[in-house]
Amino acid sequence: MDDDYDIPTPHEHAVEEAAERDNDRLAQKVALMTAILSTVGALINYQSGNAQTEAMFLKNESILKQTQASDQWAYYQARSTKAHIADAAAALATVPAVSERFIAERDKENRERAEVQRTAARLEAESRKLAAESDAKLRPHERLALALSCVQIAVALAAITVLTRRRWLLWGVGLAALVGLGAAVSAFVVS
Repeated sequence: MDDDYDIPTPHEHAVEEAAERDNDRLAQKVALMTAILSTVGALINYQSGNAQTEAMFLKNESILKQTQASDQWAYYQARSTKAHIADAAAALATVPAVSERFIAERDKENRERAEVQRTAARLEAESRKLAAESDAKLRPHERLALALSCVQIAVALAAITVLTRRRWLLWGVGLAALVGLGAAVSAFVVS
C-alpha cells in the first residue's frame, strides 16, 4: 500500500519551490532583456527605414536631373541642326541681305546653343552629386539591416532560453545582441 501514494518530504518540497522561484527569476530577467532588445530593434529598424527612404528620394531627384539634362542635350542638338541649316542657307543665298539674315540666325542659334550646353552640363553635375549623396545615405542601411537581424536572433534565443530553461543559451543572446549593437554603432561611425 505504501507504493501507491508518493508523499513528498519537506526537503523535496523545498527543493521544488526553490527551482520554481529560480525559473521565475530567469523568466523575468529574460523578459526584461527581450523588452530592451525589442526596443533597440525598433530604433534600428526606424533608422534603417529612414536611411533607405532618404536614399530613394535622393536617387529619384538624381534621375529627374539626369532626365532634364537629357532633354537639354536634345534641345542642344536641335539648336545645332538649326545653326547648320542657317549656315548652309547663308552659303547658298545669292542675295547679300538674305545671306546676312541667315548668318545672324546662325549666330543666334550658336549663342543659345552655348547656354543650353551650360544648362545641360550643370544638370548632369547636379545629378551626379545627388546620386553620390544617395549612395552615402544607403551605406548605413546595410549595416543597420545586419544589426536588426542580430537583435532579432538575440530575441529568438531569449525565447528559447525561457522555454528550455537552459541558462547557457544566454551567452548566445548576449553575443548576438553585442554583434547587433556593434553593427548599429558602426553604421554611423563608418559612414
